[in-house]
Order: sequence, then structure tokens, then C-alpha cells
Amino acid sequence: MKALFDTRYNPKLVKAGVVLVALALLVLPFALAQVGTSWVRITNYAILYVLLALGLNIVVGFAGLLDLGYIAFYAVGAYTYALLASPQFGLHLPFWAILPIGALVAAFFGVLLGAPTLKLRGDYLAIVTLGFGEIVRIFLNNLSRPVNVTNGPQGIAGIDPFSFGSFSFSKPETLLGIAFSGPIKYYYLLLAVMIAILLVNVRLQDSRIGRAWEAVREDEIAARAMGIDTTRMKLLAFAMGASFGGVAGGMFSAIQAFISPESFVLVESIMVVAMVVLGGMGNIWGVVLGALLLSFVPEVLRWTVQPLQEALFGRMLVDPEVIRMLIFGLALVLIMLYRPAGLLPSAVRKRELADERPA
Repeated sequence: MKALFDTRYNPKLVKAGVVLVALALLVLPFALAQVGTSWVRITNYAILYVLLALGLNIVVGFAGLLDLGYIAFYAVGAYTYALLASPQFGLHLPFWAILPIGALVAAFFGVLLGAPTLKLRGDYLAIVTLGFGEIVRIFLNNLSRPVNVTNGPQGIAGIDPFSFGSFSFSKPETLLGIAFSGPIKYYYLLLAVMIAILLVNVRLQDSRIGRAWEAVREDEIAARAMGIDTTRMKLLAFAMGASFGGVAGGMFSAIQAFISPESFVLVESIMVVAMVVLGGMGNIWGVVLGALLLSFVPEVLRWTVQPLQEALFGRMLVDPEVIRMLIFGLALVLIMLYRPAGLLPSAVRKRELADERPA
């Protein structure tokens, strides 16, 4: 009986599970649309956070380099798309050409950040990366004089949506008798990109590069002694992680049709780091779980806190945003106390924490 439900002995069970998950993902946006289109949009932003968390997991989880300024690469990708597909410079390039450019520009900035910080570890690296994230945001906020490049704090509006010829992802259409709204079409595009990035992450983790990153994370001196080019591996981790952030930024820019420096504040960086830590550093599926939880739970609280207060007290005593953040913070503290390795820790991380516990 046990072997019947054990995926190691029953590959048909794995295939059945994959098919069920695929079907659930395909019908999910239509089910959410019955509740409200806003929930489809929330799901789209949750997928964007998954992309960001997967990119940061390469730097933090695989290579062990604490990056608190990751949102800067998100901003670079977003502004690259906005400048090349908006009235700002009168350019309207196709999205399939801009996204790779955004990924390359973000990767360049990743190397730009990684090169001067090669000898830094831990808290020192975190402080430098935090400063880098703020420098990029302030730079974008002030790059409107003497030449107006980013339009400063007013941001860039009128950004082109994704489109193929006359097919636009932002407009509702009926295909094969099924009505597809703009958010639903973007959902399927984001889902395809997320699956592609997941496959890249899985392949990277089990590759020679992934094992080199793991060696650098565990003991950089020992890794260097074994012949691993730690300099190249670190720069590659920063570049790869940044490129995923650049892709996510470009998609965010197209979906929003407007961006400003206020979308890329430090809190966003901290949120992405929390997703990686909560889910389990180094575990791809744990990171996905952490990103989804920290994307959906605050929104659920936003919709339930106010009605609950009115039902219990007849009026609203505390602002829902305050209660939401208090519950959110308390949940994170409890997770760190009782699940310090995250909800789905990697096998290596779980073993390390088990070894550190006093006998």
C-alpha cells in the first residue's frame, strides 16, 4: 500500500500529479475572475515575485552571497523596457527584442555590482548591495536634468503592452469562443516564462556551475584550493540572478504601463529576501512557495481585516494596513523561530542546522 503512493516506485503517480497541477494552473485565472479581476492581477504580480525570488535564490541560495539591493536589477529591466517601448524617446520596439536587452543590461549591472565586492562576505556585502539598490533608485529619480532620460519622480507613462502584430495582451479578446481578458492573457504569458526560468534553475542547480556555487557557499577557500575559479563563479551568480530580475522588470513595466522610482524602494528588496528565506534558501520549490505565500497572504489579510473588525466591534478600530503588517511580521518571526531553515529547506541547509543544534 505504501509503495502505491510512493513516487519513487510509482512513476504513473508523478505523471498524474503533473497533469492535475497543469490543469489547475490552466483553469485558475478563470476561477479567480469569478471572484474578481483584481485577483487575477494579484496572481500575475505573485508570479513576478516568483521570478524575482528565483533570481535572488541563485545569488543568496546557491552562491551564498547576501544581496539586499536586488530590486535594483528589477528597476533596470523595467526602465530598459520603458525607454525602448514608450513615447519617452519615441521608440516602440517589439517586446521580444526588448526583454533580452533588459536581461543583458541587468546582467551587466550585476557584474558591475559583483566586481568591487568579490572579497566581501556577510554583513559587509549586505551593506554594499543595500547601498547599490538605493543608488540606482536615487539615480533614476534624478535623471531628468539636464537631459530628461527617466522623467524623474513623475515616472514614464504610456508604456507599450506586449503584442504580436494586432494581438495585444492588454485588450480583451474572444478566442475559440472563450473570453480572455487582458490580465488572463498576461497570466498565461507569465506562467510560460516562470516555467522556463524554473527549468533553467533546476538545470543550473545540478550542473557543474551549480555545484561550484555550492562549493563557494560552503567554503570559498576550500573551493579555490580545489581549482574552482571563485571570482568567475561569483560574477556569474550576480549576472544570472540579475538577468532574471531584468526580465521580471520588463514584464512589470509592460503590465503596469507606468513606472516610477517609487516602485523600486528598499522594502521591495527586503520582501524578496524574505521570500527566499521563508521558503528555504537553495531549494527552488521552497522559494516558489515562499514567494506565493508572501504575495497572497498580505492580500488576503487586506480583504479580511476590515470586515472582521466591523463584525466584532461595529467599527474599524485599527487601520487594516497596520494590522496586516503586524500579523505579517509576527508570522515571519514565528517561522524563523520554529523553522529557521524555511518551510521547504534544501537538504544541505537542513543538515547544517541539525549539526549546529546542541546535543
